[in-house]
Amino acid sequence: MKISPQLKERARRIARKLRRAYPDARCELNFNNPLELLIAAILSAQCTDERVNRVTPELFRKYRSAADWAGVPQAVLENEIRSTGFFRNKARNIIALTRRLAEDFGGRVPDDFETLVSLPGIGRKTANLMMAVAFHKPGLVVDTHCRRVARRLQLTDNNDPARIEEDLKALIPRTSWGSFSHTMVFHGRYCCTARKPACRKCPVREDCPSRDYA
Repeated sequence: MKISPQLKERARRIARKLRRAYPDARCELNFNNPLELLIAAILSAQCTDERVNRVTPELFRKYRSAADWAGVPQAVLENEIRSTGFFRNKARNIIALTRRLAEDFGGRVPDDFETLVSLPGIGRKTANLMMAVAFHKPGLVVDTHCRRVARRLQLTDNNDPARIEEDLKALIPRTSWGSFSHTMVFHGRYCCTARKPACRKCPVREDCPSRDYA
């Protein structure tokens, strides 16, 4: 996508308006350390954060280290996370991931993006989440909400999340990637929803080419 000065200015104006509209925008997964966030992020695939937050407290009490997670029989873990959906794949990924963390990283979650995406079951979305939320480093999370909002705002003409991430990173200052993606997610969840966006109360209506949904 061609990044014009006008598009960059509109994107940054949108970012400022979203920040004012959602001052408390944040990751809504509950966690106490990077390992817990990583597990919660895996469980959140195709599942709501609310559901994950109902499942994780008991899990986090039982399994406190990467070695603890790696040692859980897959059938047991599948049963414990069944309500989050896709539980077989999630259990397999969690066990493979935590085994790798225990064997190669001393149980520590690495704070390097390229290392994170090399781990089992970790894609760009989760790696960016870890960078932004767990390690307070630049990271721009493109989930289903961010993707939808970015396309409606015509901040990207791509469908692929990696390409959308690339476009948004070219528009938004590096220091604001994390906060911007959080506000985009909040806006997608609570205003610019998939089926019936609330355009009349939208804080960025004046800057949205798709504002006639409502």
